[in-house]
Amino acid sequence: MSKIDKKLDQAARAAWMYYVAGKTQHEIADVLSVSRQAAQRLVALASDNGLVRVNITHPVAECTALSERLARQFDLRLCQVVPSGGMDAVSLNRMLAVTGAEVMQQFIEQAQPQMIAVGSGRTLRATINELVSLDRPQHSCVSLIGAIASDGSCTRYDVPLRMAEKTQGKYFILPAPLFADSPADRELWCGHRIYRMVSDKARQADVTFLGIGPMALHCPLHNNGFISTDEVNHLIDAGVVAEIIGHFIGADGLRVKSNLDQRLTSIAVQPRSPKPVIGFAGGPEKRQAIRAALTGGWINGLVTDEETAMDLLADETR
Repeated sequence: MSKIDKKLDQAARAAWMYYVAGKTQHEIADVLSVSRQAAQRLVALASDNGLVRVNITHPVAECTALSERLARQFDLRLCQVVPSGGMDAVSLNRMLAVTGAEVMQQFIEQAQPQMIAVGSGRTLRATINELVSLDRPQHSCVSLIGAIASDGSCTRYDVPLRMAEKTQGKYFILPAPLFADSPADRELWCGHRIYRMVSDKARQADVTFLGIGPMALHCPLHNNGFISTDEVNHLIDAGVVAEIIGHFIGADGLRVKSNLDQRLTSIAVQPRSPKPVIGFAGGPEKRQAIRAALTGGWINGLVTDEETAMDLLADETR
């Protein structure tokens, strides 16, 4: 890499921190180990060289290389890695959301009608919030997971509705709670005509966007009351490290059977899909879950951060 390219690389990294993560020049200086004046010049350099528009157009070389290595290692059809060195959790999640929205936009901009299947999760919700509004009424969004809580209210995990609002397209809600009250109750929910119609649409989706959750005490499923502390501990004891729309996955990438399966109403996702299935996740608390999702082939596209990418690649070389 030439001296100029290295300078632009550092300017791009500073631009990520300043324009996306909202860092001050003093904070950027601390992270990059330069003076505040040097940090100021790097941000100015990014602007002067046209690196900053609505998005950051000059990719960080290390992140690009990591993206390519991850794609080769895990047979991914799409991979984006954002800078994360020295970033706090809030800034990292913001970066993931901005880049994730750019990835989603590639599919949403298409003129041909698209059926877009959408899962759940905080990163996925933040990513959809970053989407620009596009007039694509020909597209449809379909939920992979029920948005009805046990008390009958709609949950914050109804992220496909937000995407439909951004595209002005149709929205097909999965009419069921995440976990039914009993196996018999699940049969009633899943046997309903509307449920069957929506699940058929989900299985025919042109692209799928998923969140990847860890399995631990105070994980989203636990914090939001979907599963109890005893159930979390049982799942951990059974070897569960990841959760995707309520489906539990072990470190080997395989589904782990659970009594909760008998009450789960979300759409079954299949590994090694021939269509794009893109996961949006990053941060140290999700690395084991991301690794499991990649190992099992549950996703063939990934938006993540550079420290997670390095960790995933290091594991593969051990």
